[in-house]
Amino acid sequence: MVKKILKSYDYSLIITIILLSIFGLVMVYSASMVSSLQFYEVSSDHFYQKQKIFLIMSAIIFVFVALFPYKALMDNKILVPMVITSLFALGVLFFVGHVAGNAQSWIKFGGFSIQPSEFVKISVIVYLSAVYAKKQGYINEFNKGVAPPLLYLFLVFILIAAQPDYGTAGIIIIIAGTIILSSGMNLKNIIRLFSIVLLLLTPIILALKSEIFSAERISRFTSLRDPFAVAQDEGFHLVNSLLAIGSGGVNGLGLGKSIQKLGYLPESHTDFIMAVIAEELGIWGVGFVLLCLGFIVLKGILIGMRCKDPFGSLLAIGISSMIGIQSFINLAGISGIIPITGVPLPFVSYGGSSLIQLSIAMGILVNVSMFVNYEHKYKNTQEKQEKEIKRNMVSKNSAHIRV
Repeated sequence: MVKKILKSYDYSLIITIILLSIFGLVMVYSASMVSSLQFYEVSSDHFYQKQKIFLIMSAIIFVFVALFPYKALMDNKILVPMVITSLFALGVLFFVGHVAGNAQSWIKFGGFSIQPSEFVKISVIVYLSAVYAKKQGYINEFNKGVAPPLLYLFLVFILIAAQPDYGTAGIIIIIAGTIILSSGMNLKNIIRLFSIVLLLLTPIILALKSEIFSAERISRFTSLRDPFAVAQDEGFHLVNSLLAIGSGGVNGLGLGKSIQKLGYLPESHTDFIMAVIAEELGIWGVGFVLLCLGFIVLKGILIGMRCKDPFGSLLAIGISSMIGIQSFINLAGISGIIPITGVPLPFVSYGGSSLIQLSIAMGILVNVSMFVNYEHKYKNTQEKQEKEIKRNMVSKNSAHIRV
């Protein structure tokens, strides 16, 4: 039994996650070695060492979650405490939260910081997947099967947006939207649901109009037209990112030889780490990251499509959409397609909260994949064998009767 389970794990997915995480660790050191000394006044390997600790912790958590049956997450003994804890953690931020990047979204523990909103993404995915999986029998009854989960989603959105962290709040709404679209409810209820969400958000947006559409945030959009015209002001980040990407060319300048990370490119080891990869390793480094991320996202969608269990299917789709959405926002931001939002690149950017949250998400996805593979490999084979045995027995009995 144990041997069959171990054989059912998707090792191509696990290897991809490991390779991308190790690659990210190397690039965190390369991207931060100068800024560590120049801006943070710590040793050149400071962020590398911290990221290494995060990676070890993440590996342990990943193994534990990958071995934990995902179906147990549907149990209210796990689901309810998870929901309450996520809301409590977001609420506590208003009293003990640490401000970073203009948002009060961090809790500090000595030299380490945790961003609760990262873990709330997982909570939202698990909660919505569980609730809509349980409501499959009446998924098209709006008041009973569609609307109730919106309360939790609404509270999460309000608490994160109030930090203010509109980027993360928006990502959670989009992730929730992919789960809802995949839940099996009909188009009429989907339109009705999104109309209600729009009605709920409109007065909030109008009330916070001056904050949401501040001059600083509007400048992120206007600077996209010609960032070089405002290179010393609103376009500073984007201009240096584009210079890094452009100077790398096909083969790059070589590992560790980025020029833009020498004080020109802010947050080179977090939000703009892909720009450093492009500059140092060229199209080959960028291609490797895109290939790995694309494989994880497509694999997650495939797992969701193959999974017969609605809960597992929605989990896989929610997790893969989270990876895909965050990757798109980060890459589109550093290349000038959309405004820069401060969203890290999954598995590659520096950050303990992001890495640990991803390890939990990937552990769940790998566990769902294991159950899918196990059912396809062994349960289907066993059912076929049982049917064959019954068929043979019927044939023998029929032959005996004829004789």
